[in-house]
Amino acid sequence: MKRLLAALAALLLTPAAFADVLVDNVNGYTLNAGGKLIRFSAMLVDDDGKVQQLYSKGDKKADRTRYRFDGKGRTLIPGLIDAHGHVMGLGFQAMQLDLSDTRSLAEAQAKIAAFAAANPNPRWIVGGGWNQEQWGLGRFPTAADLDAVVPGRPVWLERVDGHAGWANSMAMKEAGIDASSIAPAGGKIERNGKVPTGIFVDAAASLVQRAVPEPLPRIRDRAFEKAQEILLSNGLTAVADMGTASDDWHAMRRAGDIGRLNIRIMSYAAGIDPLLEIAGTGPTPWLYDNRLRMGGVKFYIDGALGSRGAWLKQPYLDSPDEHGLNLVTDTELKNLMSRAAMDGFQVAVHAIGDKANALLLDAIHEMADTYKGDRRWRVEHAQIVDPADLSRFARFGTIASMQPVHQTSDWKMAELRMGTDRLGGAYAWRSMLANEVPLAFGSDFPVESPNPFRGIMAAMTRTDAQGQPPGGWQPEQRLTLLQAFHAFTRGAAYAGFAEDRLGTLEKGHMADFIFIDRDIFADATPEQIGATKVLETWMAGARVWPN
Repeated sequence: MKRLLAALAALLLTPAAFADVLVDNVNGYTLNAGGKLIRFSAMLVDDDGKVQQLYSKGDKKADRTRYRFDGKGRTLIPGLIDAHGHVMGLGFQAMQLDLSDTRSLAEAQAKIAAFAAANPNPRWIVGGGWNQEQWGLGRFPTAADLDAVVPGRPVWLERVDGHAGWANSMAMKEAGIDASSIAPAGGKIERNGKVPTGIFVDAAASLVQRAVPEPLPRIRDRAFEKAQEILLSNGLTAVADMGTASDDWHAMRRAGDIGRLNIRIMSYAAGIDPLLEIAGTGPTPWLYDNRLRMGGVKFYIDGALGSRGAWLKQPYLDSPDEHGLNLVTDTELKNLMSRAAMDGFQVAVHAIGDKANALLLDAIHEMADTYKGDRRWRVEHAQIVDPADLSRFARFGTIASMQPVHQTSDWKMAELRMGTDRLGGAYAWRSMLANEVPLAFGSDFPVESPNPFRGIMAAMTRTDAQGQPPGGWQPEQRLTLLQAFHAFTRGAAYAGFAEDRLGTLEKGHMADFIFIDRDIFADATPEQIGATKVLETWMAGARVWPN
């Protein structure tokens, strides 16, 4: 009899008999398996941090829970997912000189001088965020512009899109750059005659970057911690890290080892070498309770539109001698894609210009004959697409991984670079959906703000921060709230082969959710949605921000 009672007691005390958390009294929303929006008033979370059950008002709730959390009627939605970001870049931006808020060269120079005065160490001044289009400069800045404010220390500043760098004379000297320097394939050194001006586009940036001292591991750890805090505060519970270097991966692993990895990272290696060094013969398993996985690799075909590195079918309207930069040949691209695909890695490729997108679609077509099955080839950005190529995205399950905030930041510059007649397939989100293309949204942080609510607003309005142009740029490409929300949740999870555990609050999915300060689904305007504030961020049924 004693043995039977002991067995019954043990059964009652097993994790199956108790759920960890009942999140009660909430105004909850999620998408179901069919993509339909559903509401709930409470959520039961099991010991593994997964959703066990959703309750509607009036439903009888589980009466055996270890902990009940009162949501106080606040709005609860799934944690949002950024399908394309740069985690360590975001953290370093928070620690380095950031020029993203400057509106003129003079304002940037003043900020650079102030930073140099306030930070005598380290000797190299490193940062980024500059945008000559935002300054209305009409040209690239030069080394002389930097020398005027910081002549005695090397300065290296990346353009906002990461596709060009700006060096002063001291930095070029220490990097051994002079009039005889030659740009590597896929790069360009801007020159005045034969003399480098201080601007290095795409692959040429490596000429200076290799001279910049590498951050120590403790600095990387601090950068990761800052990035994680920023992402969680913006309601992001998962991100696709596009271009993970080996040192980045080690920082993420160190955070996981000490129990401080509080965001889910779908990692895409920065090329073949780190992919093989980290993952070896195939995608890694999910580590640290579904918080870190390297499942793919990222390659580049071209650069960015702002630095005229995007590879176009026709010349730039504002620079008729340029077509942009092809960073790889057709054969090189297919060899890289094949090397990754043969071991089951997912392939994500940066393509911005219409020529780059066409080349990538051709390569996917050819690869699909050899590498069959559910490959989910990813086109990162897909910004400028020939309308004739839009229907090709749906073939072979190709995913359009796009960033709504790029359109609202770039529309004026895109018209300047290409003219309106060549932009019929630009930032064409609705056309992608009409062609049944899987759509995943992100921000490309730190190029843009990681705030997903601004991304949702941009997708709905296609207007910039000043509300321009009235009615939206190419308004026929606007999305509904539900379409944009799907792309930041289910769509982004699907793009990373994580739809079985992330993106919704269905039973069996991770209980990753956020409390927000308003009901975005109750007749909120796009502007109100864009102003949404995150109150709390939860991972696996536990609050991780604010901590």
